[in-house]
Amino acid sequence: MDKLTKRVEQMISESRKTMIIDGHYAPEIVPKEDITKVFVLRCHPKQLKQRMIERGFQGAKLKENLAAEVLDVCLTDAIASVGTDRVCEIDTTDKTIDAVLDEIISALEKKKHCAIGIVDWLGQLEAEQTLDQYLQEF
Repeated sequence: MDKLTKRVEQMISESRKTMIIDGHYAPEIVPKEDITKVFVLRCHPKQLKQRMIERGFQGAKLKENLAAEVLDVCLTDAIASVGTDRVCEIDTTDKTIDAVLDEIISALEKKKHCAIGIVDWLGQLEAEQTLDQYLQEF
């Protein structure tokens, strides 16, 4: 992580353009003062599970990712790294890539307000009476 952080810092200092750093470790490897926004993309666990299975995920990796989504791990990590004012949570469930991209661009252009706390998978799964099923899988 240290080598990656140093390399990213070097790339940022050498660049004169806005950069997009993708990945759930981005808030940990980019200096906090260089972060404009962190977008946390969320997906309903049922749809996330289907997407991951289609991409060949199984076993522990599948369970780990589903648990992280249900328990808001990436969201809480992003907030811990940069605070609430720079984090935007986007629910990607049933949305196309273009629709998600439009939301990101709208937030960057300040046409759309960034928000956190827009999804509550624990509450939703409980309302759907499927929470126990997901918890048993973890």
